[in-house]
Amino acid sequence: MREIYKGKTKDVFALDDGNLLFKFKDDACVGEDGTFDPGGNKTGLSIEGMGSSNLRMTDYFYKKFNAAGIPTHYLSADLENGTMTILPAKMFGGHGVEVIVRYRATGSFIRRYGRYAVEGQPLNALVEITLKDDERDDPLITRDALDALGILTGEEHDILTSRARDISDLIKEDLAGKGLELIDIKLEFGRVGADGKIALIDEVSAGNMRVFKDGAKVGPLELNKLALG
Repeated sequence: MREIYKGKTKDVFALDDGNLLFKFKDDACVGEDGTFDPGGNKTGLSIEGMGSSNLRMTDYFYKKFNAAGIPTHYLSADLENGTMTILPAKMFGGHGVEVIVRYRATGSFIRRYGRYAVEGQPLNALVEITLKDDERDDPLITRDALDALGILTGEEHDILTSRARDISDLIKEDLAGKGLELIDIKLEFGRVGADGKIALIDEVSAGNMRVFKDGAKVGPLELNKLALG
């Protein structure tokens, strides 16, 4: 096993069998104000227990996705050692894209569209796609631009957005059963397997979603506890 990448919240290792291993860390992403923000581009917090907590939620939801027939890169998790074994994936455009599904207007959406939107406004699973490019603050990109740049064809874009909504709706419904409201979530996809099918990758945890309970934002560790019971 050899380390191939040090990420914001996880380190990645190559295994001898060709698969990869995620090692979850206690670091969390923050926004410009230095507070926890699932859409943040940098780490600025270290929360004890965050890594193992995020892995437990990721393992919980990936098992649901796989059971529902949704393509993912998940193979197994070792909760005791804080690791997850995954299939290797190719990033769209070589660097990857992020897919944000929004149920209510908040965060960067309000910062961009505050003249037209109000905080908490319903958005009905609106999907936005950004390029993974920290130097340029993960710019938004349109369907036509993705096609023109050879990152995703129009058909692939439609598959991606439809799959993102299905995944997010599954998570939203699960959380709603526990008295929690999913406000928005950031997902990642890549090409997996010999046929290059579009599959969900990376983690699905409190670290990349915003959730409210009784109208108030739930912190990441509390969210993991409430979501997993």
